Amino acid sequence: MNKLKHIFFSVLALALMAIPAMAQVGGAADNESTVNAYKAIAAGIGFGIAAGLGGLAQGKIGAAAVEGAARNPGAAGTVQTMMIIGLALIESLVLLALVIVFAKL
Repeated sequence: MNKLKHIFFSVLALALMAIPAMAQVGGAADNESTVNAYKAIAAGIGFGIAAGLGGLAQGKIGAAAVEGAARNPGAAGTVQTMMIIGLALIESLVLLALVIVFAKL
């Protein structure tokens, strides 16, 4: 029975792989619109993830800076400077993701 199951799934896999080989040749225009639609969806989801994770990282940096300034008020200026540099780097990565989205679309 086990051997019969393996033979069945092997034949099924071969039959499913043969379907694209029998596809019509004239469907290239339809495929282009589908690819463009999927590019737009993927770009939106990808940029959404990049922006969301950038926002989480900025929140973590802000919380850590406030905690550091509360523990050592004398170093608040240094902590604030490092926080601003970190926030600028994170924001530049999010903007780079936006540029990549526009370049791909």
